[in-house]
Amino acid sequence: MLGSTHERVRRLRRLGQNRSDRWEEEICVLEGPDLVDAALSSGATFEAIFVDEEHVSKPVIAALIERAQDAKVRVFSLASGVLEKVADAKTPQPIIATVSFPLTSVSKLPVGGFALVLHELKDPGNAGTIIRSADASGASCVVFTGNSVDVFNPKVLRATAGSVFHLPICVAALSDVLARFKSAGVTSYATVINGGASPRSVDLSKASVVVIGNESAGLDDEVIALCDASLSIPMDGDSESLNAGIAASLIAFEALNQRQDAKSPSKSRSLKE
Repeated sequence: MLGSTHERVRRLRRLGQNRSDRWEEEICVLEGPDLVDAALSSGATFEAIFVDEEHVSKPVIAALIERAQDAKVRVFSLASGVLEKVADAKTPQPIIATVSFPLTSVSKLPVGGFALVLHELKDPGNAGTIIRSADASGASCVVFTGNSVDVFNPKVLRATAGSVFHLPICVAALSDVLARFKSAGVTSYATVINGGASPRSVDLSKASVVVIGNESAGLDDEVIALCDASLSIPMDGDSESLNAGIAASLIAFEALNQRQDAKSPSKSRSLKE
């Protein structure tokens, strides 16, 4: 049972603000119509949906409520202004939902495509951007390892624009993740600022996993040694390094370009052009 309205609102605030509470209950908070829509479309396990009573009749919200009710999801109407006090977003959201973590275990990670591992990544915006780019580029999964940002932080979820529900997401120990891919014969690449191979010079059309490091410290030597090879994105300017989200996105789309080229050799889409 979700308790009284006061208890529900207090719990929503707690789940949105506290990582430990989210992980104890394995429940995350989705803010806004786009995330709720993506979760409904993916068949996510909903606990409940909460709607600002002033927005219930608006077409977008009404359509979501109808879909939720068809899926047997409980919908609660709250007094105007209540969700503003609960939501993490600066822009007031007319609808919020509580959903079970959409997590995949290490043993069930797909190993036949291009995977991204985010190790010690801290910035919510970067994490969300990478998940969104992974989705758009057809990556097989995104894995969070080490002391990375909580993938179910409301800021991360918003930054994914719903992509968190479009591909497998895993949170695990780096050694376990790399062992899973190695046992399947998948080549692993550590990203480094200098000294690695260019992404366009290696065959990313084959099954591969790329490890992206911390925004300021990158990957330490021990992690680099765990991988089969290293990648560095060629740069021709004064910047010392790329934003982690941009670097991961460039590599993910290079992998997509190579897969497309492998299917249509006459049409080159690689970053080398």
